[in-house]
Amino acid sequence: MPSLTQFFENVTLPTISEVAHSLIATLDNDDASAKDVAAIIARDPALTAKLMRLANSARFGFSRTINSLDDAVSLAGMSHIRTLALAACFAEAFPQLPGLDSEEFWKSSMACAGYAKWLATGLGADGGEAWLAGMMLRLGELLIYQVAPAEFAEIEQLPHLPGGRWEREQRLLGFSEGQITAELGRRWNFPAKIVDALKGASEPLATRPFCQLAGIIHVASLLADTPSDDPAVIDTLPADIVDALRLRTEWLKARFPSHESFSAAP
Repeated sequence: MPSLTQFFENVTLPTISEVAHSLIATLDNDDASAKDVAAIIARDPALTAKLMRLANSARFGFSRTINSLDDAVSLAGMSHIRTLALAACFAEAFPQLPGLDSEEFWKSSMACAGYAKWLATGLGADGGEAWLAGMMLRLGELLIYQVAPAEFAEIEQLPHLPGGRWEREQRLLGFSEGQITAELGRRWNFPAKIVDALKGASEPLATRPFCQLAGIIHVASLLADTPSDDPAVIDTLPADIVDALRLRTEWLKARFPSHESFSAAP
């Protein structure tokens, strides 16, 4: 099997906009302000219009019309608007692929992002950071198509059982979509914390010391791939990872959100 380095020798890296690169730079900049983020997004009129439509949609539920990007950032929060903008940039960077249900892919990615934010917030961690990492997790899968289309087709076989893609990827390629996404994130200059979390997401307990964000993304992905909104699904999660994260099953079941609440496409 090829190594991850050899894998990337055959990859044409997706091109993301200068706006996306500028937004990524703010992730590791503690001095970045809401005004800075709004100014970066405003350089892309199409992206700005998309975010304004989203801000005025029922999903946000604001009591008044949002008339400016500054309003959207002020009411929704800098982190939320920034991650939504990056999600939109990523969606544009990757073409539609034969054999891939694009609607399912992005809905799954947004569900993973939503569950990651929910879990992180419950643990007192950075919800925006978790949302972005969860949304990115499956991007590596799109690069597999470039290098190994036959393996991609097998990986995409239905049903998509929780954790099933990771097992197929490890068996066919020797590494997971998260590890591929981590390397992509490194080359896109993402903060090391997000890169490390993506790298360990498929097997978070194998990393020492334990990476909380990797564990959050792991659990979020399993929930995103589980079709049921029944809180009883919590009992199917790997107990060792739940324990490592110090998640309480009673809390998880009492506040379990539905897939539909995260279903807005980027």
